[in-house]
Amino acid sequence: MAPTSVSTTLILILILTALLSAAAAPHKPTAPPSLANTTMPWLLGLWQYVAGAAQLPQHLLELLLIDHGHLRVEPSSGQELLITQHVAAGGRCLSNNSTSILLGANGTALLKDAKTQRILGMVTKLSSEDTLLIQHHVHRERTYSALYLYARNRTVSSTQQDELGQHAENLGLSRGAVVYAPWRKELCQPGEKERVEERKDGGAQGTALPSTPTGSLRQ
Repeated sequence: MAPTSVSTTLILILILTALLSAAAAPHKPTAPPSLANTTMPWLLGLWQYVAGAAQLPQHLLELLLIDHGHLRVEPSSGQELLITQHVAAGGRCLSNNSTSILLGANGTALLKDAKTQRILGMVTKLSSEDTLLIQHHVHRERTYSALYLYARNRTVSSTQQDELGQHAENLGLSRGAVVYAPWRKELCQPGEKERVEERKDGGAQGTALPSTPTGSLRQ
């Protein structure tokens, strides 16, 4: 055999050996990325509470007590996103982390109770990705619905206000039933650390957090 042919044969053997070794090597599994990073990246980050509307009289009263609020959405593993909420009402800053967002492969985002795993409503947006709209449902003798609008900024455009009014009308409410947060005094700072206080009465002096009237509060 000629020297050139021998060299070519050796090179082919080395290449095949390397390929076979790579195929036989054990595969180290990697954690699945959060669906939010690929399907709904607009959900992540800090949101500021803008307004709400509610069918249940108790929830309407709670909306009137809210001065301002924040909501932070953070990625978790797989299909779930973590929610941390802060709201100022009655001169106190209250906090809630009892809900999460369950992402569906078809682009849906459901609001879920973190403890009971019960679906509480849906998370969507208006025509802009700078808005986040929570549609919350409470089942009593009938189903009562509520809307909670968050945005990247405290104010929204007249077009977005009109869209929110249309959503309120779809619930059988008037546009005048939408309650906007006044943001008089910012008591709640995003990221601040609070002491934990488990909510047992479902109302905490009649004050609920936007989207989670039965969650756990921190003061």
